[in-house]
Amino acid sequence: MATPAKITGLDPVYAIAGGEVIIDCTGFDARDPKECEVLVGDMPAQIVALGPRRVLALVPETKGGQLDVRLQSGDAVSEPVRLTLARKLAGDLHPVANPAFDPDDGALFVTRSGSRGEELPVTLFRIDTSGEVTEYSGDIPNPTGIAFNAEGEMFVTSRLEGVVYKITPFKEAVAFARNLGVASGIAFDRKGVMYVGDRTGAIYKVNGIGEERAWAQIEPSVSAFHLAFGPDEALYVTGPTVTSSDCIWRIDPDGQIDVFFKGLGRPQGLAFDTDGNLYVAASLRGRRGIVRISPNGLDAKVVVAGVNLIGLAFSSAGEMAVVSIDSVYSLPMQIKGTLLTG
Repeated sequence: MATPAKITGLDPVYAIAGGEVIIDCTGFDARDPKECEVLVGDMPAQIVALGPRRVLALVPETKGGQLDVRLQSGDAVSEPVRLTLARKLAGDLHPVANPAFDPDDGALFVTRSGSRGEELPVTLFRIDTSGEVTEYSGDIPNPTGIAFNAEGEMFVTSRLEGVVYKITPFKEAVAFARNLGVASGIAFDRKGVMYVGDRTGAIYKVNGIGEERAWAQIEPSVSAFHLAFGPDEALYVTGPTVTSSDCIWRIDPDGQIDVFFKGLGRPQGLAFDTDGNLYVAASLRGRRGIVRISPNGLDAKVVVAGVNLIGLAFSSAGEMAVVSIDSVYSLPMQIKGTLLTG
Protein backbone atom coordinates (compact mmCIF):
# COMPACT_ATOMS: atom_id res chain seq x y z
CA MET A 1 0.00 0.00 0.00
CA ALA A 2 1.27 3.49 -0.92
CA THR A 3 2.26 5.96 1.79
CA PRO A 4 -0.51 8.51 2.45
CA ALA A 5 0.13 12.18 1.76
CA LYS A 6 0.42 14.65 4.62
CA ILE A 7 -1.61 17.85 4.47
CA THR A 8 0.49 20.76 5.77
CA GLY A 9 -1.95 23.59 5.23
CA LEU A 10 -5.42 24.61 4.08
CA ASP A 11 -6.10 28.11 2.71
CA PRO A 12 -8.53 29.45 3.59
CA VAL A 13 -10.02 27.42 6.42
CA TYR A 14 -13.50 28.93 5.88
CA ALA A 15 -15.51 28.41 2.71
CA ILE A 16 -18.87 28.57 0.99
CA ALA A 17 -19.85 25.78 -1.39
CA GLY A 18 -18.28 26.45 -4.78
CA GLY A 19 -15.29 28.28 -3.31
CA GLU A 20 -11.73 27.27 -4.18
CA VAL A 21 -9.35 26.14 -1.45
CA ILE A 22 -5.61 25.48 -1.61
CA ILE A 23 -4.35 22.28 0.02
CA ASP A 24 -0.61 22.29 0.68
CA CYS A 25 0.83 18.82 1.17
CA THR A 26 3.86 16.57 1.01
CA GLY A 27 4.20 13.10 -0.44
CA PHE A 28 1.04 13.17 -2.54
CA ASP A 29 1.26 10.70 -5.41
CA ALA A 30 -0.30 12.74 -8.22
CA ARG A 31 1.16 10.80 -11.14
CA ASP A 32 -2.19 9.31 -12.13
CA PRO A 33 -4.94 11.98 -11.79
CA LYS A 34 -7.64 9.30 -12.15
CA GLU A 35 -6.44 7.77 -8.87
CA CYS A 36 -6.50 11.11 -6.98
CA GLU A 37 -9.36 12.53 -5.01
CA VAL A 38 -10.09 15.33 -2.56
CA LEU A 39 -12.72 14.43 0.01
CA VAL A 40 -14.65 17.12 1.90
CA GLY A 41 -16.56 15.24 4.54
CA ASP A 42 -17.83 12.27 2.57
CA MET A 43 -18.16 14.20 -0.70
CA PRO A 44 -15.59 14.30 -3.52
CA ALA A 45 -14.47 17.79 -4.51
CA GLN A 46 -13.73 18.91 -8.05
CA ILE A 47 -9.96 19.18 -8.51
CA VAL A 48 -8.86 22.34 -10.35
CA ALA A 49 -5.09 21.79 -10.22
CA LEU A 50 -3.05 18.84 -9.02
CA GLY A 51 0.53 18.37 -7.91
CA PRO A 52 2.59 16.48 -5.30
CA ARG A 53 2.86 19.58 -3.06
CA ARG A 54 -0.29 21.55 -3.80
CA VAL A 55 -3.88 20.80 -4.81
CA LEU A 56 -6.61 23.29 -5.71
CA ALA A 57 -10.18 22.08 -5.25
CA LEU A 58 -13.71 23.44 -5.34
CA VAL A 59 -15.73 22.87 -2.16
CA PRO A 60 -18.79 20.71 -2.98
CA GLU A 61 -22.38 21.29 -1.93
CA THR A 62 -22.68 19.50 1.40
CA LYS A 63 -23.81 20.17 4.94
CA GLY A 64 -22.30 23.15 6.70
CA GLY A 65 -20.13 23.05 9.79
CA GLN A 66 -16.77 21.48 10.65
CA LEU A 67 -15.76 19.04 7.93
CA ASP A 68 -12.70 16.85 7.41
CA VAL A 69 -10.64 17.39 4.26
CA ARG A 70 -8.55 14.44 3.05
CA LEU A 71 -6.34 13.64 0.07
CA GLN A 72 -6.63 10.21 -1.49
CA SER A 73 -4.38 8.57 -4.06
CA GLY A 74 -5.38 5.01 -4.83
CA ASP A 75 -5.92 3.32 -1.47
CA ALA A 76 -3.76 5.81 0.45
CA VAL A 77 -5.76 8.42 2.41
CA SER A 78 -4.21 11.30 4.35
CA GLU A 79 -5.00 12.34 7.90
CA PRO A 80 -7.72 15.00 7.87
CA VAL A 81 -7.56 18.75 8.35
CA ARG A 82 -10.58 20.82 9.30
CA LEU A 83 -12.58 23.12 7.04
CA THR A 84 -15.49 25.21 8.29
CA LEU A 85 -18.19 25.29 5.63
CA ALA A 86 -20.91 27.95 5.69
CA ARG A 87 -24.46 26.97 6.56
CA LYS A 88 -27.01 28.02 3.95
CA LEU A 89 -29.86 29.98 5.55
CA ALA A 90 -32.00 30.76 2.51
CA GLY A 91 -32.00 30.66 -1.28
CA ASP A 92 -34.04 32.10 -4.15
CA LEU A 93 -33.04 35.63 -3.15
CA HIS A 94 -31.41 38.45 -5.09
CA PRO A 95 -29.25 40.59 -2.82
CA VAL A 96 -27.28 43.38 -4.48
CA ALA A 97 -25.66 44.83 -1.35
CA ASN A 98 -24.88 43.93 2.26
CA PRO A 99 -27.45 42.25 4.46
CA ALA A 100 -28.00 43.85 7.87
CA PHE A 101 -28.51 42.59 11.42
CA ASP A 102 -31.22 44.21 13.54
CA PRO A 103 -29.38 45.53 16.62
CA ASP A 104 -32.48 44.97 18.78
CA ASP A 105 -33.10 41.24 18.30
CA GLY A 106 -30.27 39.95 16.09
CA ALA A 107 -32.51 39.11 13.13
CA LEU A 108 -30.92 39.32 9.69
CA PHE A 109 -32.55 41.26 6.86
CA VAL A 110 -31.84 40.50 3.21
CA THR A 111 -33.43 41.53 -0.09
CA ARG A 112 -34.91 39.94 -3.17
CA SER A 113 -34.14 42.92 -5.33
CA GLY A 114 -35.00 41.66 -8.80
CA SER A 115 -33.94 43.14 -12.11
CA ARG A 116 -34.40 46.87 -12.62
CA GLY A 117 -38.11 47.72 -12.66
CA GLU A 118 -39.21 44.15 -11.87
CA GLU A 119 -42.24 43.97 -9.59
CA LEU A 120 -42.06 41.27 -6.93
CA PRO A 121 -44.67 40.50 -4.24
CA VAL A 122 -42.05 40.30 -1.48
CA THR A 123 -38.72 42.12 -1.65
CA LEU A 124 -37.51 42.12 1.96
CA PHE A 125 -37.02 39.04 4.15
CA ARG A 126 -36.27 38.54 7.84
CA ILE A 127 -34.23 35.60 9.16
CA ASP A 128 -34.46 35.20 12.94
CA THR A 129 -31.71 33.82 15.18
CA SER A 130 -33.15 30.30 14.87
CA GLY A 131 -32.85 30.47 11.07
CA GLU A 132 -36.55 30.86 10.31
CA VAL A 133 -37.16 32.90 7.16
CA THR A 134 -40.26 35.10 6.96
CA GLU A 135 -41.58 37.53 4.38
CA TYR A 136 -41.30 41.08 5.69
CA SER A 137 -42.25 43.67 3.07
CA GLY A 138 -43.00 44.09 -0.60
CA ASP A 139 -43.43 47.84 -0.64
CA ILE A 140 -39.96 48.78 -1.92
CA PRO A 141 -39.15 48.41 -5.63
CA ASN A 142 -35.62 47.10 -6.26
CA PRO A 143 -34.46 47.36 -2.62
CA THR A 144 -30.69 47.58 -2.44
CA GLY A 145 -28.85 48.80 0.68
CA ILE A 146 -30.07 48.22 4.25
CA ALA A 147 -28.86 50.04 7.36
CA PHE A 148 -30.01 50.67 10.93
CA ASN A 149 -29.48 53.97 12.73
CA ALA A 150 -28.50 54.33 16.39
CA GLU A 151 -32.16 54.21 17.42
CA GLY A 152 -32.62 50.83 15.75
CA GLU A 153 -34.71 52.17 12.86
CA MET A 154 -34.27 50.43 9.51
CA PHE A 155 -33.69 52.28 6.25
CA VAL A 156 -33.62 50.73 2.77
CA THR A 157 -32.56 52.28 -0.54
CA SER A 158 -34.40 51.79 -3.82
CA ARG A 159 -32.07 51.95 -6.79
CA LEU A 160 -35.07 52.22 -9.14
CA GLU A 161 -36.55 55.33 -7.54
CA GLY A 162 -33.51 57.01 -5.96
CA VAL A 163 -35.36 56.96 -2.65
CA VAL A 164 -34.46 55.94 0.90
CA TYR A 165 -37.36 54.32 2.71
CA LYS A 166 -37.83 54.17 6.48
CA ILE A 167 -39.46 50.96 7.72
CA THR A 168 -42.01 51.58 10.47
CA PRO A 169 -42.69 49.15 13.37
CA PHE A 170 -45.79 48.12 11.36
CA LYS A 171 -43.58 47.02 8.42
CA GLU A 172 -44.69 49.96 6.30
CA ALA A 173 -42.15 51.56 3.98
CA VAL A 174 -42.33 55.36 4.13
CA ALA A 175 -40.25 57.53 1.77
CA PHE A 176 -37.65 59.39 3.85
CA ALA A 177 -35.28 60.97 1.27
CA ARG A 178 -35.52 61.42 -2.49
CA ASN A 179 -33.46 62.54 -5.50
CA LEU A 180 -30.54 60.19 -4.75
CA GLY A 181 -29.83 58.92 -8.27
CA VAL A 182 -29.35 55.16 -8.51
CA ALA A 183 -29.35 54.85 -4.73
CA SER A 184 -27.50 51.80 -3.45
CA GLY A 185 -25.14 51.74 -0.45
CA ILE A 186 -26.21 53.36 2.80
CA ALA A 187 -24.40 53.95 6.09
CA PHE A 188 -24.61 56.13 9.20
CA ASP A 189 -21.64 57.89 10.79
CA ARG A 190 -21.05 58.08 14.54
CA LYS A 191 -23.10 61.30 14.72
CA GLY A 192 -26.09 59.59 13.11
CA VAL A 193 -25.78 61.32 9.72
CA MET A 194 -26.92 59.19 6.78
CA TYR A 195 -24.76 58.72 3.67
CA VAL A 196 -26.06 57.23 0.43
CA GLY A 197 -24.04 56.11 -2.59
CA ASP A 198 -25.34 56.72 -6.11
CA ARG A 199 -23.73 54.34 -8.60
CA THR A 200 -23.19 57.23 -11.04
CA GLY A 201 -20.48 58.38 -8.62
CA ALA A 202 -22.13 60.75 -6.14
CA ILE A 203 -22.09 60.28 -2.37
CA TYR A 204 -24.91 62.13 -0.63
CA LYS A 205 -25.30 63.33 2.94
CA VAL A 206 -28.86 63.15 4.25
CA ASN A 207 -29.90 65.00 7.40
CA GLY A 208 -32.43 63.95 10.03
CA ILE A 209 -35.43 65.24 8.09
CA GLY A 210 -34.46 63.66 4.78
CA GLU A 211 -32.81 66.63 3.06
CA GLU A 212 -29.97 65.53 0.78
CA ARG A 213 -26.88 67.28 -0.49
CA ALA A 214 -24.07 66.03 -2.71
CA TRP A 215 -20.95 65.54 -0.58
CA ALA A 216 -18.33 63.74 -2.69
CA GLN A 217 -17.86 62.49 -6.23
CA ILE A 218 -15.88 59.41 -7.31
CA GLU A 219 -15.83 57.14 -10.35
CA PRO A 220 -19.16 55.69 -11.49
CA SER A 221 -19.82 51.98 -11.02
CA VAL A 222 -21.24 49.24 -13.21
CA SER A 223 -23.00 47.85 -10.13
CA ALA A 224 -24.07 49.08 -6.72
CA PHE A 225 -22.02 51.37 -4.49
CA HIS A 226 -21.21 49.97 -1.04
CA LEU A 227 -20.38 52.06 2.03
CA ALA A 228 -18.84 51.45 5.47
CA PHE A 229 -17.44 53.77 8.11
CA GLY A 230 -14.07 52.85 9.55
CA PRO A 231 -12.75 53.37 13.09
CA ASP A 232 -10.99 56.51 11.80
CA GLU A 233 -14.46 57.97 11.03
CA ALA A 234 -13.66 57.98 7.31
CA LEU A 235 -16.13 56.57 4.80
CA TYR A 236 -14.89 53.60 2.75
CA VAL A 237 -16.53 52.99 -0.62
CA THR A 238 -16.48 50.27 -3.26
CA GLY A 239 -18.08 50.43 -6.68
CA PRO A 240 -17.01 47.79 -9.20
CA THR A 241 -15.97 49.00 -12.64
CA VAL A 242 -14.89 47.15 -15.77
CA THR A 243 -11.25 46.96 -14.65
CA SER A 244 -9.77 43.89 -12.95
CA SER A 245 -7.84 46.06 -10.48
CA ASP A 246 -10.45 48.13 -8.66
CA CYS A 247 -9.81 50.10 -5.52
CA ILE A 248 -11.43 50.89 -2.19
CA TRP A 249 -11.90 54.62 -1.78
CA ARG A 250 -11.40 56.41 1.54
CA ILE A 251 -13.20 59.71 2.11
CA ASP A 252 -12.23 61.58 5.28
CA PRO A 253 -14.73 63.63 7.33
CA ASP A 254 -13.79 66.75 5.32
CA GLY A 255 -14.63 65.04 2.03
CA GLN A 256 -11.04 64.50 0.91
CA ILE A 257 -10.74 61.38 -1.27
CA ASP A 258 -7.85 58.96 -1.57
CA VAL A 259 -7.24 55.31 -2.41
CA PHE A 260 -7.09 52.99 0.61
CA PHE A 261 -6.38 49.77 -1.31
CA LYS A 262 -6.00 48.89 -4.99
CA GLY A 263 -5.90 45.52 -6.72
CA LEU A 264 -9.32 43.91 -6.20
CA GLY A 265 -11.59 42.34 -8.77
CA ARG A 266 -15.22 43.49 -8.57
CA PRO A 267 -15.19 44.66 -4.91
CA GLN A 268 -18.67 44.92 -3.45
CA GLY A 269 -20.10 44.80 0.09
CA LEU A 270 -17.73 45.66 2.93
CA ALA A 271 -17.65 45.72 6.73
CA PHE A 272 -15.19 46.46 9.53
CA ASP A 273 -14.38 44.44 12.62
CA THR A 274 -13.67 46.10 15.95
CA ASP A 275 -9.90 45.71 15.40
CA GLY A 276 -10.09 47.88 12.30
CA ASN A 277 -9.71 45.12 9.70
CA LEU A 278 -11.80 45.65 6.58
CA TYR A 279 -13.62 42.71 4.97
CA VAL A 280 -14.87 42.96 1.39
CA ALA A 281 -16.57 40.62 -1.07
CA ALA A 282 -14.12 40.59 -3.99
CA SER A 283 -11.41 38.66 -5.78
CA LEU A 284 -7.72 39.05 -4.94
CA ARG A 285 -5.04 37.84 -7.33
CA GLY A 286 -7.58 35.60 -9.03
CA ARG A 287 -8.96 34.09 -5.83
CA ARG A 288 -12.58 34.89 -5.00
CA GLY A 289 -14.36 35.22 -1.67
CA ILE A 290 -14.20 37.50 1.35
CA VAL A 291 -10.93 39.44 1.51
CA ARG A 292 -9.56 40.79 4.80
CA ILE A 293 -7.47 43.97 4.56
CA SER A 294 -5.34 45.16 7.48
CA PRO A 295 -6.03 48.57 9.08
CA ASN A 296 -3.03 50.13 7.33
CA GLY A 297 -4.11 48.78 3.94
CA LEU A 298 -0.82 46.95 3.38
CA ASP A 299 -1.87 43.33 3.87
CA ALA A 300 -4.75 41.54 2.15
CA LYS A 301 -5.79 37.90 2.32
CA VAL A 302 -8.75 35.78 1.23
CA VAL A 303 -10.26 34.46 4.48
CA VAL A 304 -13.46 32.90 3.09
CA ALA A 305 -13.52 31.08 -0.25
CA GLY A 306 -16.65 31.67 -2.27
CA VAL A 307 -18.03 32.67 -5.68
CA ASN A 308 -20.57 35.29 -6.77
CA LEU A 309 -20.46 36.95 -3.34
CA ILE A 310 -22.16 40.32 -2.93
CA GLY A 311 -21.86 41.39 0.70
CA LEU A 312 -21.53 40.54 4.34
CA ALA A 313 -22.42 41.59 7.86
CA PHE A 314 -21.33 40.67 11.40
CA SER A 315 -23.73 39.79 14.19
CA SER A 316 -23.22 40.75 17.81
CA ALA A 317 -22.45 37.07 18.50
CA GLY A 318 -19.53 37.02 16.03
CA GLU A 319 -21.36 35.35 13.16
CA MET A 320 -20.49 36.42 9.61
CA ALA A 321 -23.50 36.50 7.32
CA VAL A 322 -22.54 36.37 3.64
CA VAL A 323 -24.84 36.88 0.66
CA SER A 324 -24.27 35.66 -2.87
CA ILE A 325 -26.28 36.58 -5.95
CA ASP A 326 -29.07 34.25 -4.81
CA SER A 327 -28.48 32.95 -1.27
CA VAL A 328 -27.50 33.87 2.26
CA TYR A 329 -25.04 31.91 4.42
CA SER A 330 -23.80 31.89 8.00
CA LEU A 331 -20.23 31.32 9.21
CA PRO A 332 -19.30 31.10 12.93
CA MET A 333 -16.07 33.13 12.66
CA GLN A 334 -16.26 34.81 16.07
CA ILE A 335 -15.51 38.25 14.66
CA LYS A 336 -16.95 41.29 16.35
CA GLY A 337 -18.05 43.86 13.79
CA THR A 338 -19.15 47.48 13.79
CA LEU A 339 -22.61 48.65 12.78
CA LEU A 340 -21.48 51.51 10.56
CA THR A 341 -21.98 49.65 7.26
CA GLY A 342 -24.46 49.35 4.46
